[in-house]
Amino acid sequence: MFYVYVLKSQKDRKYYTGYTKSIRERFKKHNTGGVTSTKHRVNLELVYLEGSLNEFDSIRREKFLKSGRGKVFLKKRLKYWYKESSEK
Repeated sequence: MFYVYVLKSQKDRKYYTGYTKSIRERFKKHNTGGVTSTKHRVNLELVYLEGSLNEFDSIRREKFLKSGRGKVFLKKRLKYWYKESSEK
């Protein structure tokens, strides 16, 4: 399986979208500073995850979620999570 995921930084509240074959290893790598693009934003939380049987589908989905329409989709999809998150 391949996974597309979205992480949220507890430090600066920004999001990171990526894809991987091993979500556990990749998430651990992100939170230990092993990924260049997120090493200064450690304490990341997994907020969204999709699985796919095909790597190409995951790559396409990652590109979509990084686009303007993809960000709108995520905001609608995570509507209640955003609401709870902002109340904390």
